[in-house]
Amino acid sequence: MEFTAFEIATFLNGEIIGDPTLKINNVSKIEEGKPGTLTFLANLKYDHFIYDTQASVVLVNESFIPEKEVKATIIKVKDAYSAMSSLLDLYVQSIPKKIGIESPNFVASSAKYGENVYLGAFCYLGENAQIGKNVKIYPHVWVGDGSIIGDNTIIFSGAKIYPETRIGKNCIIHAGAVIGSDGFGFAPQENGSYKKIHQIGNVVIEDDVEIGANTAIDCATMGSTMIKKGVKLDNLVQIAHNVVVGENTVMAAQTGIAGSTSIGRNCTFGGQAGATGHIKIGNNVTIAGKSGASNNVPDNKILMGEWAMDVSKYRRVYAVFRNLPELFMEVNHLKKELKKLNAE
Repeated sequence: MEFTAFEIATFLNGEIIGDPTLKINNVSKIEEGKPGTLTFLANLKYDHFIYDTQASVVLVNESFIPEKEVKATIIKVKDAYSAMSSLLDLYVQSIPKKIGIESPNFVASSAKYGENVYLGAFCYLGENAQIGKNVKIYPHVWVGDGSIIGDNTIIFSGAKIYPETRIGKNCIIHAGAVIGSDGFGFAPQENGSYKKIHQIGNVVIEDDVEIGANTAIDCATMGSTMIKKGVKLDNLVQIAHNVVVGENTVMAAQTGIAGSTSIGRNCTFGGQAGATGHIKIGNNVTIAGKSGASNNVPDNKILMGEWAMDVSKYRRVYAVFRNLPELFMEVNHLKKELKKLNAE
């Protein structure tokens, strides 16, 4: 598809500085821009690229003031990052949508699906599975008995949806994700072995949730593991049994949440962050990458460190830690001086 700079600016309610007739047929990174492409500058840390980019059009924030001449045509918008996201939405919407039922696959006689669905080859829909309208289920997806999938949800190849799972509307489940596998429950026995505790609950995923590739969400022992509306989980995230993840919480790759922990809304977990089981994490909490929460965390806290603590305390501790070699030498010197004084 091809658009002029004027058409793009009109769509984004932006202000053009430069040639409005330039035609765009692709997008590019600002440092790798090519003629005929559109790029964006949202972080001023990278503003030096705008003066050399070969991209034809650059989206910038309204506040951006160039320090020297910019060869590309500029479109000023309120938020360049969000504007680029809107354009990518437009592009994705323009891609023809798959519709229809490929073969071979298996659809149980009691399973139901709505209009305009896509079922890729080798899909499995179990007994009493219910699939909403405009759902896209790619090849090699298994949907267990009694599962319900809401309208406009997309499930990519190889995902496994265990029985009785509930998935809302407008969700995206990426390749290899496993939803509803058994929670890690075993009772130690006198002889040192472990007896399996059967997990008879399910997973409930509300609307507008995105789940990354190879992420696993365990079913509840009893009741439901809950992923609330708007949650975004990266690849390789582990959510254990009976966990509750609050609305609009985001988790980066390799985050792990142990069983029966409750997480509030609008929280952020960095890569490889974690939380132990049976704790409560409040709203608007940030846990930095590779940090672990081992106790309840109140609202609006930022945790940092291998064993996470309040960020202000961590910074004081780290200030001392990085000076340990000098402090060690100073203490040794003082010990020697004290020894001399005692000898006198």
